[in-house]
Amino acid sequence: MHLTLLPLLVAFFGLAFATAPSARASCTLKPLGQGKDDSPQFIAAMQACSTVVIPEGSTLNISTRLNTTGLTNRHLSLQGTMRFNPNIPYWSENGFPFPFQTQITFWILGGTNIVVDGGGTLDGAGQAWYDAFASNSSLLRPVTLTLFQATNVLVQDIFMINSPEWFNFVNEGKNVTFNNVTFNAASTSSHGASNTDGWDIYRSDTVVISNSVINNGDDCVSFKVSLHTTNVLVANLNCTGSHGISVGSLGQFAGVFDIVENVTATNIRMSNAENGARIKAFAGSGVGSGMVNNITFSGFIESAVDNPVVIDQCYETSAADCEAFPSNVFISNILFTTISGTGTSSVVADLACSPGARCSNITVDNLALTGPSGKAEFECQNVNLTGNAASLFGACTVT
Repeated sequence: MHLTLLPLLVAFFGLAFATAPSARASCTLKPLGQGKDDSPQFIAAMQACSTVVIPEGSTLNISTRLNTTGLTNRHLSLQGTMRFNPNIPYWSENGFPFPFQTQITFWILGGTNIVVDGGGTLDGAGQAWYDAFASNSSLLRPVTLTLFQATNVLVQDIFMINSPEWFNFVNEGKNVTFNNVTFNAASTSSHGASNTDGWDIYRSDTVVISNSVINNGDDCVSFKVSLHTTNVLVANLNCTGSHGISVGSLGQFAGVFDIVENVTATNIRMSNAENGARIKAFAGSGVGSGMVNNITFSGFIESAVDNPVVIDQCYETSAADCEAFPSNVFISNILFTTISGTGTSSVVADLACSPGARCSNITVDNLALTGPSGKAEFECQNVNLTGNAASLFGACTVT
């Protein structure tokens, strides 16, 4: 990973990073042991101390939910481990609820000027959840960490493992940076670690995600919106087993106008994945609407990816419903450039827009993608393409 990129990210966005504050008081937490719940002492320390240290070699047992919102100038030096006790009945009933896509979370962290670092581990103890979800698809599974109404936050140099569902949910955040974070969600049974997105960005502005390694079972990064998500830079990621860098899904909820704009994803390695660079939107009766504008996917290197380049305006919608009720999400000013590698089928790029000029100013440049046999097919519909790779697609049907 290219850690030297971080100053460029600061310059790109003009971010004011949170830095570790001068300590008014420093607290070091040690596990209570014997299965006791360390949540109350952790919450008390975060409220009272400028710097909270979890020492290397120690493991806090987090058995009840963590509300550490409204903080100012806090530094969590996570050198050891915080492990969330997999008490499924407790968390299903008591995880903090978020109405968007019916989520719950172990931990909400919010406020101003917050740093989380230290080289330690957040352990979601997800295996029990992966197994339980296989027989109960309605089971609510917790997000490991939710940044809620947080401004000037830096999360860096930590490990996150085995989240029950999404690893990180950035909800109504501003000036949030993740740097040098390593994720791993790996099931040890036949039941996969599903829906384990690395990051989901929602109603947030000015977010940087950089220099990180993700091995998971869903989107590497997803821009999920209800209202507005803007000004996001994703750079230098290594994603394995994921569903891609995904804008969307958009237009899911009736009466809601989604906006995602000003997003750059660059220098991404994607391997053994379902998708690479993707935009997805719902169609059909009774869905919402929205706008996707000014999105750049650049410098992707892909290996064994099912769908390396995708626009899908018929996401999880039948073909008949798509034709009768086209997507109400308008997609414009999109650039796919310098994308190379291999797909798992001969179709290496599929740009499928709804009729009615829903997609405009879509530029495709410098694609060097092949299928497993060396053959490459490029498909598109209802889109006017520009760029030097547009000839690869042939004539798109534009209605």
